Amino acid sequence: MKRARRSVAVNGPATQSQRQLRVAEEIRHVLAARFQRGGFRDPALQDAQITVTEVRISPDLRNATAFVARLGRSDIDALMPALSRAAAFLRGDLARSLGLRVVPDLSFQPDTTLDQAMHIEALLHRPEVARDLSPTKPE
Repeated sequence: MKRARRSVAVNGPATQSQRQLRVAEEIRHVLAARFQRGGFRDPALQDAQITVTEVRISPDLRNATAFVARLGRSDIDALMPALSRAAAFLRGDLARSLGLRVVPDLSFQPDTTLDQAMHIEALLHRPEVARDLSPTKPE
């Protein structure tokens, strides 16, 4: 008898299996530890404090997209070329750390969710919006 595949909804209509979620989280941990240790040859990455907020992986586990942000700064776009150059090196770290048959190719995307959240927060605190959101007293 075949076992039914379970999928979990993540960010809308796309679904990921439990295995995809587990592998993506392991990749996130390995990358985060590597960025914390440093030791990159690329001068752009030597002193950069980068955090990996999320990793999404394809259903065949061959491609992974890591969403990255800089701690306390919003200029991650300047580091994207350096991260692309370091992808092969980071993939080697993944190969040594994970027990996968095939190590996924890495690509990096800037994580803009924090910037969007701060923008929405600023909009909600504008006087004309705050006036509309405040409870009115019955007359």
